[in-house]
Amino acid sequence: MDIDQPSSSAVFATALVLPKIDESNTMDNKPPKERLVEVLDILESKVEKLRKEASLLEEERDKLLATLDSVRHADLMNQLDENDADDITRYRDRIANRCQTVEVHVLTHRDQMQEEALFQVNHLIDILVMDLRNDHEAARQRCLSYVNACSSIMIDGIMDKKFESALLGCTLDDQKRVKKRLQGLLTYFERFFVQSFD
Repeated sequence: MDIDQPSSSAVFATALVLPKIDESNTMDNKPPKERLVEVLDILESKVEKLRKEASLLEEERDKLLATLDSVRHADLMNQLDENDADDITRYRDRIANRCQTVEVHVLTHRDQMQEEALFQVNHLIDILVMDLRNDHEAARQRCLSYVNACSSIMIDGIMDKKFESALLGCTLDDQKRVKKRLQGLLTYFERFFVQSFD
């Protein structure tokens, strides 16, 4: 079955939604600079909307991959015989590979100091994730202290000053992403903590 490609007229019609510079409009008494600034203001808001939507897509893709990864470690996998476990693993891998064919990147411009701060923040989070295997409760407490460093509202009064200092050196976009990542990790840690006592 053939998939219809969008016609050039359909693409053109979509482009018409964007603002145009109408140089033939002699009735517009605004100075040329003001007319151009109005168009650029509209385009800037559309670019910011595009970045926001792309960031949400990027986040959704990461959540899907994380959920697919959790299938691999689910207790239910241990209840399957070898053949069924292989079937489930192949099915999971096929979906994960398909998900990884989607690439969405929203670039954030950073100076050298912001790059170094983000590297330090990611390094601390990576250590936190690795420590989950050794001491789950200590990792959960440290994750909580990192979440508190991202927020004005403290939970249990614990905050990691080293992490906060590194985070403050990051761009605002990176700070928001780190906060979402840590909140997701904390939810995972707490779910894991509850399951381990069931």
